[in-house]
Amino acid sequence: MKKEIISTSEAPAAIGAYSQAVKAGELIFVSGQIPLTPEGELISGSVDEQTEQVLKNMEAILLEAGSSLSQVVKVNIYAANLVDFTEINRIYAGFFENEPPARAFVEVSCLPKDVKVEISCTAIS
Repeated sequence: MKKEIISTSEAPAAIGAYSQAVKAGELIFVSGQIPLTPEGELISGSVDEQTEQVLKNMEAILLEAGSSLSQVVKVNIYAANLVDFTEINRIYAGFFENEPPARAFVEVSCLPKDVKVEISCTAIS
């Protein structure tokens, strides 16, 4: 199985030794996205604003890979504070209204750039 590196200027560039996403066969693995604009500016606002930016980044990467949010099968959400579950979930639900994917939602002690949320996913093409 051949792997293909996915990259788009419609989402922030990787800030480390990783790719925005990797496509292997029919599967697309999107790296954890944090609330950076495509230009690399940090969204330091509310958890709602951060979650929305993260999901927009994820969507842009999936579109570049020939997929979409409707093709996501698994999501991992990492939150700096589980108290933010309700707000993150509310924004998330707006992006996955029909047939939401499987999901894990965990609190972590620290996220890159001290953001409040990071989300990764696996989708099909």
